[in-house]
Amino acid sequence: MNGRQANSDMLERVVAINRVSKVVKGGKRFRFSVLVVVGDGESKVGVGMGKAREISEAVRKGIEAAKKDLRVVKKVGKTLPHPIIGKFGSAEVLLKPAAPGTGVIAGGVVRAIMELGGVKDVLTKIVGRTNNPINVARATLSAVGALRTPDEILALRGKKRTQETA
Repeated sequence: MNGRQANSDMLERVVAINRVSKVVKGGKRFRFSVLVVVGDGESKVGVGMGKAREISEAVRKGIEAAKKDLRVVKKVGKTLPHPIIGKFGSAEVLLKPAAPGTGVIAGGVVRAIMELGGVKDVLTKIVGRTNNPINVARATLSAVGALRTPDEILALRGKKRTQETA
């Protein structure tokens, strides 16, 4: 897993860097916006944006924002409990559980979120009309937030886990 270790047991990964320029009288002024994924590699993951004149400052701001937006990835073993589609704007991300040993089959943004969230086996596909990294990240987080484990579903139905449902 290529990710930098932050000081509080969190891994961080810069997913996208965007350079924005503003033309002024003396020339061009550059600013950077950075998309950062932060996770503990087991179950918590967050995404944050940082904007600044320097990349390092933008990364720091993105990490702070991501740590404020941590979510728990619900898993069954090392994969997801069920297939799900996450939507944000025109971005749609399909997440499907995979057999043990499959690995993380995903593109850049979704791969970072899955790996730092501790998911080891998953199949993903961006099926929406956009591949904008920010919208894809938010769609992936919406899918992760909507995941339910079998025990949670049984509890909602007022039932208990038995040998037949295991």
